[in-house]
Amino acid sequence: MLKVFGHPMSTCTRKVLTVLAEKNAPHEFVLVDIMKGEHKQPAHLARQPYGVVPAIEDGELSLFESRAIIRYLDAKLPGVSLTPSNIVERARMDQWMLVEQCYFSGASMKISLQKLMSPNPDAEIMKAGRAGVVTALDEANQWLAKNTYFAGTHYSLADITWMPYVEYLFAAEAGDLITSREHVKGWWDRVSPRASWQKVTGRAK
Repeated sequence: MLKVFGHPMSTCTRKVLTVLAEKNAPHEFVLVDIMKGEHKQPAHLARQPYGVVPAIEDGELSLFESRAIIRYLDAKLPGVSLTPSNIVERARMDQWMLVEQCYFSGASMKISLQKLMSPNPDAEIMKAGRAGVVTALDEANQWLAKNTYFAGTHYSLADITWMPYVEYLFAAEAGDLITSREHVKGWWDRVSPRASWQKVTGRAK
């Protein structure tokens, strides 16, 4: 059976778990307790040499890096496709996944980590984080004014890669970055109630 090595609060682990939930795919979840430093221990470093989560094992395949993992899972597993068949929408998906990776996630995590993990949040780091996400969110707002999802009409891997960071912005009391942008907020209102996301975030009833 497919094994996922990760932590349920990890943004990147949540990407993988969301894809699995969308696919209704059976798997074994193996907790890597990052709070205890297990991600830096030899057992996990053998799976993920950079000492982060998640990683998967699928038969003889060992794979790390969440964006590679979710592409693999979407291609392999039966069920709804999370990659558009239309070449233009697929290119849009790739584009917005890169925007998330290059311009949005790092800056947003400056806010979230300071607010949620630091006993004495650094206001300057949080300010830099807010400044860093503005361009990405403004561009997303323009795009989502005319499109339902990041790929266009198709809920895709791009939406999944953005969702954990948006979730944590709200948790870090920085949700105004989302709610002040009408179309980003509209997108969040569409995607966050999905059963897969409710399951991954522990809200499923």
